Amino acid sequence: MTKKTSILGLLLLVVCAAQAQRYPYQNPNLSPKERAQDLCQRLTLEEKVGLMMNHSRAVERLDVPVFQWWSEALHGVGRNGNATVFPITMGLAATFDTVLVERIFTAVSDEARVKFNQAQRLGTKGEMYHGLSFWTPNINIFRDPRWGRGQETYGEDPYLTAVMGKSVVRGLQGPQDAPYQKLLACAKHYAVHSGPEWSRHRFDAENIKLRDLHETYLYAFRALVKEAKVSEVMCAYNRFEGEPCCGSNRLLQQILRDEWGFDGLVTSDCGAVDDFWMDHGHHYSKGKTEATSQAVIAGTDVECGGSYGSLRDGVREGRIKEETINKSLCRLLEARFRLGDFDDPQLNPWNRIPDDRLCCQEHSDLALEAARKSIVLLRNNGILPLDNAGYAAIKNGGSQSSLFVMGPNAADQEMQWGNYNGFPLHTITLEEGIRSICPSARFIPWQKDVRQQVEAAKEAQTVIFCGGISPRLEGEEMPVDEPGFKGGDRTMIELPQTQRDILAALHEAGKRVVLVLCSGSAIGLVPEQQTTDAILQAWYGGQAGGQAVAEVLFGRVNPSGRLPVTFYRNVDQLPDYENYDMEGHTYRFFRGEPLYPFGYGLSYSRFVYGKASYADGRLSFRLANKSKRDGTETVLVYLTREGDTDGPVRTLRAIRRVDVPAGTATDVSIQLPDSAFEWWDAKSNAMRILPGRYIIQVGNQRLRITKE
Repeated sequence: MTKKTSILGLLLLVVCAAQAQRYPYQNPNLSPKERAQDLCQRLTLEEKVGLMMNHSRAVERLDVPVFQWWSEALHGVGRNGNATVFPITMGLAATFDTVLVERIFTAVSDEARVKFNQAQRLGTKGEMYHGLSFWTPNINIFRDPRWGRGQETYGEDPYLTAVMGKSVVRGLQGPQDAPYQKLLACAKHYAVHSGPEWSRHRFDAENIKLRDLHETYLYAFRALVKEAKVSEVMCAYNRFEGEPCCGSNRLLQQILRDEWGFDGLVTSDCGAVDDFWMDHGHHYSKGKTEATSQAVIAGTDVECGGSYGSLRDGVREGRIKEETINKSLCRLLEARFRLGDFDDPQLNPWNRIPDDRLCCQEHSDLALEAARKSIVLLRNNGILPLDNAGYAAIKNGGSQSSLFVMGPNAADQEMQWGNYNGFPLHTITLEEGIRSICPSARFIPWQKDVRQQVEAAKEAQTVIFCGGISPRLEGEEMPVDEPGFKGGDRTMIELPQTQRDILAALHEAGKRVVLVLCSGSAIGLVPEQQTTDAILQAWYGGQAGGQAVAEVLFGRVNPSGRLPVTFYRNVDQLPDYENYDMEGHTYRFFRGEPLYPFGYGLSYSRFVYGKASYADGRLSFRLANKSKRDGTETVLVYLTREGDTDGPVRTLRAIRRVDVPAGTATDVSIQLPDSAFEWWDAKSNAMRILPGRYIIQVGNQRLRITKE
């Protein structure tokens, strides 16, 4: 190529680039805010409205591409074909491992970008679940075990929910100093939303105590907004103090934007704006046009649904000004510019993530690591691990076939996926995992007849009973009509009666019984304390859940998970389900004796805490492993404020996972920053750092200190 043709080619590229950038909003050197403001003024009212619904229409005359706001990534890319499926978020919470959770959601965001890049090549990026805006994490407080969607949360503690939520946001959105944002994460459901499912479209969370509101229900939202810089907040279905959450000036303006400084966008939950005016909802608005105008004026920028089309009528009728629409539109356009949605794909490094990152071996290994760490050993009379107390005895007895596997969840792979799930390339069921370590184990297919099940296990010495419930029974607004279940929620928390009867019959027949419990929430297990020899809480463990359970059962993995929720004895220990006062709810305000408390979890090692001391903002102690097994102790640090009779009994303020080799001890030092002593101040009706007397609890150590 001659020098003359080279110069001509360069000039042609410059001319093409200049033609492609007809307007300032097409210039990637301008800030996202400047670009959004320039584009907004070039759009017609109808085009603006079309951009404010979850399926954001293209504006071809201005080269505005189609955009889909609704995608899911609760515990892996969801509802979009094959993806790595990690344990449900309740299981991730049980790891108490914030570093692991950030690694997981970094992997999830890699797979999400691959999915988007593929959709872009195929021309399907505007389809539901194919976009770059992911409506996760769910950081509502799991205040009552009857709530079916509690499995989507990170448990009942505000601090744990906050630190886990921040890890999710960091993993999804990528480094804050990157030239383009990786994805948009969304904190939901804002606010005071923890069931019941059957009344969520008309329920009014009114008369909430200011302390409960800020100390419990808003704690994690504030952390994600102010510290993690989450891009989106989703307003909830219910009302708050008489106003629908998506039309609440107090929530969306006074608290979220004015007090916390949130500059991102607010999206409605799906159909939440319809709840303003439709018969099944709040009866708050007189019709669709009034409802949509009220939502945008309050600060709901994107609607999941189709009602926002009536905003054009709202402007014509004088219910809303176009300037107000512009304010919302600029926020969502700015988010799209941060993603690089309008720019040359070659400029964006996230578009170069290779396709082979999807369902890769690294992510599969990460799913297995998460499942291992999520498992909580609730009960063990010495039978576990089976390589010592059980499996060895079976082998020495000369009949390896005396180990039986049974129960409704033993061979159920879909149960392990949880809800809002993707579809793994392969799922290791509980049966498959157990038989991969003990091939001679005999499997009994599930029948609900107690006599048949016990008869089939008559030759068993040890039975691994894989029970619990499933995501087909607990979840979001489900048409379930089974004893103990209602609309996705539960009305009782015990095991289904058939399972209880079989466990009792196996015990009566002299079998050694290990219960592997699968659920997304707490189960009442009072009789099972007598009818089982061990209980393993396995949650819905994702694609590798069966392998992880088997490794714990046979001692290849030492359990380290802890409960992120209280396991109550029965519903008699619970306040009214629709009562949102925190008194009596969760370990922080429960005064009774639970079956298993928040933070509970056994190990195959025995850990001993040395005398604790506190100085210069640090808690220090020596942690010893008095066993012959290497182990990991999940250290939980709680605070209580002396004299605060209305406050929590204790509340979590620090977490540390500590590896301690067998027969050794290690010095542990945990910083308690000033923010750990942020407490409710009744004088100012606000959360602030309060000096005074506190009790620090770690392990079996209690230490009184004075915070200056």
